[in-house]
Amino acid sequence: MTIRKLFEPNSVAVVGASRDPEKLGHIVVKNLKEADFEGKIYPVNPETDEILDLKCYPSLKEAPKKTQLAVIVLPAQKVPSILKQCDENNVKNAIIVSGGFSEYDEEGEELEEEVLEIAKEMNIRILGPNCQGINNTSNGLCATWPLITKEGPLSIVTQSGTIAAALSNWAEEENIGVAKTAILGNKADIDEADLIDYLADDEETGVIGIYLDGVEKGRKFLEAARKAAEEKPVVVLKGGRSERGSKAVKSHTQSYAGKYEIFRSACRQEGLILVESVTEFYNVCKGIAALPQPEDSNTVIVTSSGGSGILAIDAAENLDVDLIDLSDRAVEKLDEVLPRECILSNPLDLTGSATAGMFDDSIKILARYKDINNLVVIVGDPIPGIADVIKERFDRLTIIPVMLGMGKEGLKEKLIDAGIPVFSDPALAMKVADAL
Repeated sequence: MTIRKLFEPNSVAVVGASRDPEKLGHIVVKNLKEADFEGKIYPVNPETDEILDLKCYPSLKEAPKKTQLAVIVLPAQKVPSILKQCDENNVKNAIIVSGGFSEYDEEGEELEEEVLEIAKEMNIRILGPNCQGINNTSNGLCATWPLITKEGPLSIVTQSGTIAAALSNWAEEENIGVAKTAILGNKADIDEADLIDYLADDEETGVIGIYLDGVEKGRKFLEAARKAAEEKPVVVLKGGRSERGSKAVKSHTQSYAGKYEIFRSACRQEGLILVESVTEFYNVCKGIAALPQPEDSNTVIVTSSGGSGILAIDAAENLDVDLIDLSDRAVEKLDEVLPRECILSNPLDLTGSATAGMFDDSIKILARYKDINNLVVIVGDPIPGIADVIKERFDRLTIIPVMLGMGKEGLKEKLIDAGIPVFSDPALAMKVADAL
């Protein structure tokens, strides 16, 4: 059964809505309203007539019929009865934010099984339980927290609400934006493969980022991810890679972590992009979302910091990045315009006396050579005019900007405002080049 209306409903009932600003039942209603959700919002609470100037209904049964999505923010024990009300209202999609299920204890596990049995019997699809909801920025469906409204090409599927919130916040702050966000929780019903299938066909999604504690249905996941990767990049961060980490997975979302070596090998075979940390996860997704894809992996580093250039080389050692030698002709042309102290190789070290003009001359010359596909441009100190140079040359070839020690000059912000991603670590830039 399709889960399209999970992301594209014409009406949402928040069951457990609250007038208390500190409660999740209030926050979800508030975020839906402030995100300008295009459909109807129906708060459900038997103890009040209105919440945030919206009419409140005493029960889901008494809310307008054929409500398309229910967001349940109530104690776990009340969820089975709410699902039965969903059936009476013909609600076919539910997000169960409530915790206290299989991640908690054996009694919670039994309750989760009961909830799933009711949902299957009544043909209701469930996201969760123990999840942080979803966001679709294109229609204002922010049935989660924090409030994120910046639209963009990045879609996130994760078992961790905090990781989803972090990536969404960073993407909004850096002018990248998100298309869809879904937090899986315990995955009693809807799992990562279901969501990947949906996102693979979603026109607003340019890159799919996935964080998983564990994968119970490995073959289903790999098949969905492989099909999606044929259409758009799929970036994967896996938790529980260590022995102790895999034990912690079970108490988080009741998942089975499995052997990471097997998972990694299978993902690489299917063309997925694997990352090793939250920072790497975000930066790779950001780079893929906002940078043009190069025709090949031939890369040249242009830097004003010799040390940073060395770190970039070290990072490229185990990656599919070809740090090519500059041609004799390119060296001749660079020698004509650059000062004697510059080191005319790869990295092209403009030294600490580099100016925006030197960067501009270098990029213009290197852009002439078809065998150069990527330029990693490392700016070690604030250089007046450097943001304008990168903006001017950005469309000539794939430029991956790295800015260190920018102080308060606002150079990084100029690029971000122009929709150009900026990286703060040479190693991350090389990982992005590899992913591209």
